[in-house]
Order: sequence, then C-alpha cells, then structure tokens
Amino acid sequence: MKKKMAGAFALGLSVCISTYTFGQDAVKPKIPFDGMDLTWINGQNRQKNFPLTVTDKNGETILTGVALVDGYFNYNFARPKDNTQTISAATGRSNEFTLNQASIGIESNYKNVIGRLWLQTGSMTHVVQEADGSVARGRNTGTGNLKFIREAAAGYHFNVNYGLNVEMGIFMSYIGLESYVLQENWSYQRSMVCDFTPFYFQGARAQWYPTKNYKTELWLLNGWQSYNSWSRNVGIGNSNYWRPNENLQLVANFYYGNDSKSGTTELSKVRRFHHDNSIVARYYKSKANGKGISQAAFSLNTHYGFQSGEGVKAKNNYMAGTSLAHRLWFNNNKLAWTVRGDVITNPGGYLAFSPAVSGAIPNDYETAIADGKDLRAMQLSTTFDVMPNDHVTFRFEYLHRNANIPYFAGPGGTTSQTGFNTDPIDPTWKADLRKSENRVIVAVNFRL
Repeated sequence: MKKKMAGAFALGLSVCISTYTFGQDAVKPKIPFDGMDLTWINGQNRQKNFPLTVTDKNGETILTGVALVDGYFNYNFARPKDNTQTISAATGRSNEFTLNQASIGIESNYKNVIGRLWLQTGSMTHVVQEADGSVARGRNTGTGNLKFIREAAAGYHFNVNYGLNVEMGIFMSYIGLESYVLQENWSYQRSMVCDFTPFYFQGARAQWYPTKNYKTELWLLNGWQSYNSWSRNVGIGNSNYWRPNENLQLVANFYYGNDSKSGTTELSKVRRFHHDNSIVARYYKSKANGKGISQAAFSLNTHYGFQSGEGVKAKNNYMAGTSLAHRLWFNNNKLAWTVRGDVITNPGGYLAFSPAVSGAIPNDYETAIADGKDLRAMQLSTTFDVMPNDHVTFRFEYLHRNANIPYFAGPGGTTSQTGFNTDPIDPTWKADLRKSENRVIVAVNFRL
C-alpha cells in the first residue's frame, strides 16, 4: 500500500521546506525552492493560507496547527451486499456515507528544533494501519494507539548549504507520487501503483538541500509499511527531488529491505527492491484573471519493484505499472478537471490487495493466481473539483477498473453469504468476484 505521500508531506512540501529551514542566525537563511508556488503539484497541499499559526513577539513562527476532515459517498454499481469496497486503500466502504479521515496536528521548527505530531482516525486508518502484519513479531507490539498517529517526529535543522534536517519517528511514505492525504491529490481514488505501495514508515531520515533546487533524503526504516521489523536488518531508502523552476518537478525514489515472513520459524531473508520516478509539469499558467483556463499540467508516475530469495523468484514476484494524469484549472483555480489512466502488472499478486478473505473453498482470484496467471489491471478516472477557497474541496469522480482475472467485488460481496462477518460461512460459499468495476465518488474535505 502507498503515498503514497506520498512522497506525502504533512503540510505540503512547500510549507515543510519553509518551516524546516529557517534558522536563528543573524545572516539571512538560504531557503530551498524559495519563491516557487508548488501548490499545483499532484500529491502536494494546495493551501497558501495557514490561519492556525502562532508567532512570537518578533514575528517568527512558533508552531502551525492543522485540522482536516474528509468524508465520501462511494457508489459501486455492483452494489455488493456487504457494502465492502475492495482493492482500495482510499475507499473501504461502498453505497454509504463514510468518514474517511479526521486529523489534527501541529508542526514547529522553533529555534531549529523540529517537532511534528499528527493524530488521526477514520475509515482509512482501519484499511491501512490494521493490515500491518509486522506487529505479530514478538510481544509489546501492536497497532494499538500507533494507528491513531499519522505522523510524529522529532529532530534538528542544521544550517548547512540550503538546509540539513535529521529526524526520527513515524513518517508519511516517500514512495510514490500521490499522497496519503486525499485532499492533496488530483483524484480521490489513488492510482493502483500508489495504492499498492506504502503510506507510512517508522525510522529515521536525513534531508539535505545542497542547492536551492535539489533535495535528497536518506532513510533507515523498520520495514515496508510496518511499525516493527520483519528481519534482523533495517530497510534503506533514498528520495530525490529536483525542481529547476516552479513549473517542473522530477522525483526518483528507492527502497531496499527484508519485508515478509519466510516459513514458520525463520525471520525474513527475502529481499525487496522498489523504485518509482515521476515527472510533474505545468505547461500553462494564465497571467490574467478570468473564468477560462487558469492552469494546465500533467503528471507521470512509474513504478517497478520485486522480491527474491529463499526460492522466491523476481520474475514471478514483481510489480510494474504507470499512471498518467492531466489536469486543467478554471476560474482562477476555483474549479479543476482531471483525467487519469493507470495500468499495472503484478505476477503472483505481489503487492496486490487480496480481494477477499479465504473461505472453505478458494475464490476465483486465488485459483487464478495458483494456476500461474499474472494479475494485470487498468483504471480510468475523471474528476471534477470545486474549490471555493484554500480550505474546502467538493469532489465528483467517476472511475472504471478492469482486470484480466476476477478481482473486483460483485453483488454477492466478499464477506459471507449473508454479507455479515458474524455469521458462519457456508462451506460452499465463495466471494463474488468480477473482472470489472464502475464507481462514482462524491467527497468533501475541509482543511485549515
């Protein structure tokens, strides 16, 4: 699963950079990406105004507060009887109103000391954090209260070049273009390449800005979207952002680690590698106010990853995919229209969501994978946003998904023959899976 922040940053990269890099020196600090408007970028916060800011008597920011509420109604045309939306970390329920995420947070870098705490709850918390299998290793673990922490970190900013930040804690993931926070993305349902990759990490990172236009990060991590470790080794990550100007962003991310249980007694020795890169480019920006097109941009995000070792072969356990999106803004950026298409190939179901819990007999997806069929899927979506100001977004989205094997929930659902998980499962029942899916999502989010 992803973050996808993202590379997703808590207040958007533009705000994080400005808050992380102001020092207390008498000399004017060097600020990376200074003067750039980055609010249009896919996966970044679009806010320019932050009203929950506290300053000292000299006007220096002490801390910035944030409040976020995101809800949706996801209409699945298949109308699964259990109202469970499958193959999605963005939407876990269908045909009912859902509070997806409620989050509050504070961030500060007062006197170069970095502090960040975000709390969260909502449906997406259950979908993402509850799937963390690493907490089964040993004792004194568990998602417990950790699942209610979206991000928490402490560190220090050093006035080296354009900034050097060293931090430790729980972070939003740097893998992928799209964010864990859906308000920051151009579409509500994430691309499959981002939805299948991590949304959070626990570990430490160093962010270095050697020049005004470039940032590189080194990560040491417990594992691939895990609070705890699967092996005796830490995972290693690297992220790179280059912005030659405010109209172009180039990103390359890498990960290497041991991240799955192997056998019944051994710690993981299976190696995982993942790489994604992206291009986000704004090719038009209007110089005049008006109701016509105010901006136009596209994003391209490509992923490749695999696992191998102990009999696991990379050729049978890899993920390759890409997502291409195009967005037009209208009426001084108060309206926007996005179209996106993405494809994915996933032999062995590596990284893919499981569409249903195994029953007394294998479901059609399990049977197809066991027969050696590779999962191949595509997704098309169109999204219209109404954004009266920085703090609220009304979103309307239609999406179609298709796979070469039964993968999406049908009318019979994926829980039990009655649709309830408290009822005994009929030993002849199996999840109702179909090769295609059509949905309409109506969402609204608020952010200060």
